[in-house]
Amino acid sequence: MASSSASINASPLPAVQRYFEVSLYLLVCTGVLAVVSTGKLDIFTTVAPPLALIYKALRLARGRGPEISTRVATWLVLAYFLFFPLDLWVVSRNLAAGAPNPSLYGGLLAAIHLMLFATLVRLYSARTNRDYAFLAVLAFTCMLASAILTVEASFLAALAIFLVLAVSTFVALEIRRSSAGAVSPPMESGSELAQQLSRALGLTSVLVAIGALILGGMLFFLIPRFTAGYMSALNLQPSLMTGFSDNVTLGEIGRIQKNTAVVMRIRVQGDAARAADVHWRGIVLTNFDGRRWFTPPGDMVVVSPSPNGDYLFDPPSLPPRDSDILRYTILVEPMGTDAIFAAPRAQMIRGQFSPSVDRPGEGRHQGYLVLDKTGSLFNPFHNETKIRYQGVSLLPAVPPAELRRAPAKYSAAIESEYLQLPPLDPRVKKLADDITTRDTNAYDKAANIERYLKTRYAYTLDLTGPRTSDPLANFLFNRRSGNCEYFASAMTVMLRAEGIPARYATGFLPGEFNDVGGDYIVRSSDAHTWVEAYFPGYGWITFDPTPGGARGQSGLLARLSMYWDALQLDWGEWIINYDFGHQITLAQNVQTSSRDFGKRAEKWYQLKREEAMMALLTLDRRIERSRDSLPLVLVLLVALLIFRRGGSMMRYLMARWSLRARRSGDLTASLAALEYREMLRLLEKRGWRKAPTQTPLEFSAAIQVAEFAEPVAQLTEMYQSARFGSRPARTEQMGALLRSIRELLRNRNSK
Repeated sequence: MASSSASINASPLPAVQRYFEVSLYLLVCTGVLAVVSTGKLDIFTTVAPPLALIYKALRLARGRGPEISTRVATWLVLAYFLFFPLDLWVVSRNLAAGAPNPSLYGGLLAAIHLMLFATLVRLYSARTNRDYAFLAVLAFTCMLASAILTVEASFLAALAIFLVLAVSTFVALEIRRSSAGAVSPPMESGSELAQQLSRALGLTSVLVAIGALILGGMLFFLIPRFTAGYMSALNLQPSLMTGFSDNVTLGEIGRIQKNTAVVMRIRVQGDAARAADVHWRGIVLTNFDGRRWFTPPGDMVVVSPSPNGDYLFDPPSLPPRDSDILRYTILVEPMGTDAIFAAPRAQMIRGQFSPSVDRPGEGRHQGYLVLDKTGSLFNPFHNETKIRYQGVSLLPAVPPAELRRAPAKYSAAIESEYLQLPPLDPRVKKLADDITTRDTNAYDKAANIERYLKTRYAYTLDLTGPRTSDPLANFLFNRRSGNCEYFASAMTVMLRAEGIPARYATGFLPGEFNDVGGDYIVRSSDAHTWVEAYFPGYGWITFDPTPGGARGQSGLLARLSMYWDALQLDWGEWIINYDFGHQITLAQNVQTSSRDFGKRAEKWYQLKREEAMMALLTLDRRIERSRDSLPLVLVLLVALLIFRRGGSMMRYLMARWSLRARRSGDLTASLAALEYREMLRLLEKRGWRKAPTQTPLEFSAAIQVAEFAEPVAQLTEMYQSARFGSRPARTEQMGALLRSIRELLRNRNSK
């Protein structure tokens, strides 16, 4: 029996063991799913671990033990180490062939494969405290791998859950270890005591995790970041924006427009509505061969940053009345184009475009940008990471009347570059002539061609159908529907056919405005092409002949997505890109908010005080004008008096009525107490106050004045006899004593 008892006490309590197993399993799930959900792994690694976790959950729910023996688990891990070189140099290297850095990403993939395999093997074989502790460390390693692969806001949620589960798991592990061999009452799983323990551990874990996040957040915002490079840019298949390169075949951008992935978030300084019609310019193409737009190779201008990090440009100037200054911030997702997107006529851009890392005390390498002859900007370091940059543009706002007066004389360079045309179907030139037959200036011709295409043709992304040798003529005279590429190509070609220099521009529309975050959400589906026509003295002016497409979705899910996007934007702005400049801005905002709050509080107090004074004055004037005001005030005062003193007054009046009603007979205890209190009230006016600690006899003995001492002593004796004695006095005797005391006081006051 002794050995049996010892064996029972040597194992942990069943409820503690159950809680620990569930908490550890959830901890491992959080770490593994955080890695898998980054979207940076191959398909097998993305699917296999979740399936293994689901099977383990089913086994755990049925109370089944480890599925793999310790020996088998050891051999499996050793066997994988033999497979690891093949994974490193062949499997993972081939999977990472499309990544920006195949060698680095292949090595990272192989390490993640090994980590996930070891984690799942240990999960299926853990038996001892050492196994459990090692499994928790592997889960933490998974979270580190997730932090390497992604910097999205979703990682914050995974980290918060992991912190809660980590505290819960390690506390339960210590309780489990300490309970082994301890003499303690039974605590079975599912019992009331076990449920109390689970609630206590869960609450403790949540509070500790919240405290850690708050403390970590304070330290985060106190210490700015100096690094600018992230391995989160790694991706097996980066999204290639094939429509944004030095040549575009008709139909390529249409494929991009079928994708709803977010590519940019744009926040405008001041009124966001000013950017509602801005076309975010990427690449401008000059030549057309009938099927493809392209820009011939030419000299590129290297633009280096100024000492304060600004890339400065010199766009064609316009009078202040004909331009509008737009300041904006753009957060660009990784994409397979080197184009830098900006509002037309960019004057300044500030951002970190190179993959270099800034360190305190070291020289800062800012990188550089390149500018082509069309004013298109390119990042030679490639946009393979999230890039955040600020810009200032001078948006043209030239009235049509001024553009109509623009001269129709162009330089030889403009004519040779922007009037180029391939052999065309004669119907294209005839259509352009018919549309502009009554127009006498370039602006009216451009506006009428734009209006004709918008109103006579339909917009569609369905570009299926037989391929033709002349897609532009097929669009204009057969299909009569297409996407923005066909509309922009048609207008550019027709303008050139009319002798007006024009070019083909690619970029993005503003997208969907998020009123929660105050930013524009630009998706791949917002990819767009339009036309820029040249007006001497004013430069290139935007025309967009494409009809409007369908509006965005609405509803609860769409609204929730706005909140999520706002969180993503703030995460990228204040977490990922948090630096010394953000720290200064945050301090200034806190100071401004504190000052504004104090002013608002003071203004609110003054406003409420003025409202209260006006209400009192209005009430006073109403009372003066009312004939019933005085009686009403009296009634209110009487009601207030009754409310405050009504109970004691009623008791006094009832007692006095009882005394007068009973002028003879034995004195009751209640009547005696009433007469005694009346005596104390009369004596208090004379200056004799009974202390709460004094007995009635002690108080009567304290009165030394001869004329008062005798009646006070007699009334006190009657009071005590009526309340506590067996020989109550007569009512008329106590009343006579009280009248004599009142008469003595009245005579003494009159002297």
